[in-house]
Amino acid sequence: MIAPETHIRSAEPDDEDALGVLDRAAWSTLHAVGPAPAEPYEPFFDDRHVPGHYLVAVRGGALVGYVRVVPPTPLVTNAHVRQIQGLVVAEAARGRGVARALLRAAMDRSREDGARRITLRVLGHNAPARALYASEGFAVEGVQPGEFLLDGVYVDDVLMGRSLLG
Repeated sequence: MIAPETHIRSAEPDDEDALGVLDRAAWSTLHAVGPAPAEPYEPFFDDRHVPGHYLVAVRGGALVGYVRVVPPTPLVTNAHVRQIQGLVVAEAARGRGVARALLRAAMDRSREDGARRITLRVLGHNAPARALYASEGFAVEGVQPGEFLLDGVYVDDVLMGRSLLG
């Protein structure tokens, strides 16, 4: 259960620096498919990653997590779907229900936007994330075997999804 002092809200432009620091600190081959961040760092927000795509978790005045939720494509034919494209929680805030709260807030926001389904992709070896998603009703809908080569190991890309109805 999420601690009462944790607040979920929409990201704001002023969150950019804190989100960048959080993202770099949380980088791991457990969930990242790109190289480790290196200076000079890219901006956290850009044309494809705008504050409106993010919900953030704040504890004790500090930003401790985020989830990015977007339409998976620009196509009208799947405008009823939202996709989680990133869920990060600071190491010090893990085990306190922050990820679950962000996930639930993402589903609530998606329903408010009229979405009927929500999907995500998770690396096959990320057992903690897969367990969280399964506990919130996400089911494996496909696996792309050996999709990524991370630290010399081929890792599956697992596609998960669930209905937002009922």
